[in-house]
Amino acid sequence: MIALPMQQYHAATTLHLGSSSWRRIKDTGIPPRGKVNGLYVNNSLARTEAIMNGYDDALILTEDGFVSEGSTSNIIIVRNGILITPPPYMDILEGITLDSVGKIANSLGKTVQVRPIHRSEVYIADEVFLCGTAAEIRPVTRVDNRVISEGKLGPITKKIQDMFARIVRGHEPDMRHCLEPVS
Repeated sequence: MIALPMQQYHAATTLHLGSSSWRRIKDTGIPPRGKVNGLYVNNSLARTEAIMNGYDDALILTEDGFVSEGSTSNIIIVRNGILITPPPYMDILEGITLDSVGKIANSLGKTVQVRPIHRSEVYIADEVFLCGTAAEIRPVTRVDNRVISEGKLGPITKKIQDMFARIVRGHEPDMRHCLEPVS
């Protein structure tokens, strides 16, 4: 094993997502819980397509047309102050960062719903963000050329983004139990 400094995955401060024509591989084909290398071909095709179409990243849908995730990140939408994210049976990777976002949201008194999301729900969301190890917490301000959160960083996303940054850098004493020391 080799450890290298993590480079920032997305250069943009806020992201523009494009719905991919590539669909998320079903759990019965390659289970995303296993983080299997071959599964990343699906994500790479989606991300490459998005970039070629002028977007920063892809919005990947399930075979049934529900929201699954970004190319390498989980997705969360905010509607009426409630955070909503797809359940594991929507063929998502059960991300560590997604779990952290849930804990942060709860500590801020926010409700998190885990349920299927229609693509049209993303279009009318108050806020949208991606989360993942490389992406950390990355706000989405446009999906398929539709403006989200007036094209700005939303207040709930900002609170979660700020708290996450403080936690991972060891600046939140009450949340140090979330960190794993590396020696």
